[in-house]
Amino acid sequence: MSNKLHYIKRPSSLSHNAPLLIMCHGYGSDENDLFSFASELPEELFIISLKAPYAMQPYGNAWYAINFDAEKGKWSDDEQAMSSVNLIGEFIDYACNTYNVNADNITLLGFSQGTILSYAVAFNYPNKVNNVIALSGYVNEALLPENIDKSDVSHLNFFCSHGSVDQVIPVDWARQVPKILEKFEVKHVYSEYPVGHGVAPQNFYDLKSWLEKLI
Repeated sequence: MSNKLHYIKRPSSLSHNAPLLIMCHGYGSDENDLFSFASELPEELFIISLKAPYAMQPYGNAWYAINFDAEKGKWSDDEQAMSSVNLIGEFIDYACNTYNVNADNITLLGFSQGTILSYAVAFNYPNKVNNVIALSGYVNEALLPENIDKSDVSHLNFFCSHGSVDQVIPVDWARQVPKILEKFEVKHVYSEYPVGHGVAPQNFYDLKSWLEKLI
């Protein structure tokens, strides 16, 4: 199986059946950003940090375009976003076929735009994902399947967090997430931290302890 996404990785301390963590960075960043967390996370995790497919100028990458214009205001290219959702879905298969990882223990960790996609990947490909760490993002319902069967997503588990003074993605958007997850009876925790568009130390500590229980 071929792979269309560039990535960096940190192998697991386990020789086989390692839990897999796939990182999806935010708009305008790259694969090195979230990878800085890797050294602080459990060594049994096989960690892969993806680089989004669309290069930005003068630097950075995006999973999909966000356009700013007078008529529409700020709007997202959902077609491009869906293409990236499918790329990540394909990448999960590639990683499971390429490395000695456990296909039944896969976690997505996203930040901002990467979080929006991680939610979408989990609902479009629930058979490929177990856990999602959703930092500073929201659910774009335009990227979800029209019909979601509760039984298909009942195994999913989400850690959702947001900065209470986020100036990029309003915290009110994130506060809709628990309602959406409750509708599908999906396990989740939702927390806010007194920061802007970033990950507070306490936030990282909480996501790490949440993840340790699941791997």
